[in-house]
Amino acid sequence: MNKKPDKQSAHGFSLEDWENWMQDCGQPKFRAKQITDWVFQKRVKSFADMTNLGAGLREKLEAEFSLETLDCSRIQGSADTTQKFLFRLHDGRLVETVMIPANQNFAGSRSPRITLCVSSQVGCAYDCKFCASGLAGFTRNLSAGEIVSQVISAEQETGKKVQNLVFMGMGEPLANLTNLTKAIEILNADWGLNIGARHITVSTSGLAPQIEKLAQVPLQIRLALSLHGASDEVRERIMPVNKKYPISRLFEALEKWRDVKKQKITFEYILIEEVNDDLTEAKLLASRAKQLHAKVNLIPYNTVEGLPWKRPSVEQQDAFLGVLKSRGVPATLRREKGHDIEAACGQLRLQEEEKLQEVAANSPS
Repeated sequence: MNKKPDKQSAHGFSLEDWENWMQDCGQPKFRAKQITDWVFQKRVKSFADMTNLGAGLREKLEAEFSLETLDCSRIQGSADTTQKFLFRLHDGRLVETVMIPANQNFAGSRSPRITLCVSSQVGCAYDCKFCASGLAGFTRNLSAGEIVSQVISAEQETGKKVQNLVFMGMGEPLANLTNLTKAIEILNADWGLNIGARHITVSTSGLAPQIEKLAQVPLQIRLALSLHGASDEVRERIMPVNKKYPISRLFEALEKWRDVKKQKITFEYILIEEVNDDLTEAKLLASRAKQLHAKVNLIPYNTVEGLPWKRPSVEQQDAFLGVLKSRGVPATLRREKGHDIEAACGQLRLQEEEKLQEVAANSPS
């Protein structure tokens, strides 16, 4: 059973939530904006520091809410390269967050902004065969506060401002749609973390109905699809979700997304040797991309201990990219930053949990 936090996270409360809470407490509505300013702009660590609030209100806030950020258990990587943070949640569970520095090729462009790759769940239930996130199974969804706290905690650890957000860490974001959309509201709002909607990307393994629901969120957030196979046969081999939502159903949802959002979709495509790197598959991928006017981000497989998959040779990677470009598809090949720090999502968490289990097994009862 998952342990509930003793207090609600102030990082998961929106301006409207605070306004409703103030009304319930008999406080004036304008206090809500004062609190979001303290929480998200000034980043105070104690309600006692909220000096423009009365002592009684501060005591009530202290009793019901927490301003704590996430405890950082481990950091891999150096300040000028990709860094992976292993954050511990209130119940002892672990999630990973990855910071990718400015001017490194990520998600199809060379961005002058710092990108943070954020988790949405502890573990994952979708069992993609090449992914470390689901190896220990699914534990629970992250709350909106835990999602937002990853950003605040990463900025606190590094002293750097995050300008790009990608929900491409542990878990399937669209399987946690309610908390995801609440977190995005807080992350985007001018009273929150003020990250532009066009700098927020949600990556999904292909939950078609949820893609259609997310399209109705009135923000110009971006969508990336973890495709990894251009045919149902190849995709089903490594992505069980394709059995429920085959490519025909998935592309129906993507068409609806494009009609509403009027923006390019990105296909994320991890190249795995002798699985999906055949040039015939590249030709079909080009056809799929042109159907939606999508761009393609090729990522050589990041080796995961305990899984049999390998990354293709550099020559095969380049040949695959060449097929896409020769057919007029906007495509990039992202030679993974962080391969040396085991940056594939879930690896660091698995190592830490195995270590804890070993310590527990060797401890006297």
